[in-house]
Amino acid sequence: MQKYIPVVVIKEMSETDKILTALKKSGIMCAEITFRTACAEEAIAYAVKNYPDMEIGAGTVINAEQCKAALAAGATFIVSPGFSPAVATVCKERGIPYYPGCVTPTEIMAALEFGITTVKFFPANVYGGLKALKALSAPFPQVKFIPTGGVDRSNIDEFLAFDKIAAIGGSFFVKEALKKMEEEQ
Repeated sequence: MQKYIPVVVIKEMSETDKILTALKKSGIMCAEITFRTACAEEAIAYAVKNYPDMEIGAGTVINAEQCKAALAAGATFIVSPGFSPAVATVCKERGIPYYPGCVTPTEIMAALEFGITTVKFFPANVYGGLKALKALSAPFPQVKFIPTGGVDRSNIDEFLAFDKIAAIGGSFFVKEALKKMEEEQ
């Protein structure tokens, strides 16, 4: 797993190359393309085909149908804002990593029942940030977290210093990469 997972919202297919090229130039070889837009499935398929050296996943996957569509498009991992037993089942059957949003002990226990030991912690800033993650790590020492939402350059190093952080997710990686690419032109 990459240490940075950019949350990528592609509203029009024409944005795909610009965003993925900017991420690559910034040294980020991963993208979580969200299922929030009409062209998400097409964008994932395009990214998988044209950026084979990048790890391309699907984000904001909220049901089994979206999960199956994302996997058919070539997504190599699935991320959800919450925990979906239906999505977990599809991913488990196909051997695909699933990172569900889990912020309570009950949600973490549900994920563990599916063998999931890395979960998204979203929105991290609303649910207590690093302090909450440290508290949750006590009863769940086998769990790693991907905090997303409220993590940025001002606090990323704090999060990364905690050994229970698998990766950092966020849209700010995309904004930074695009800005850096524009400045270089």
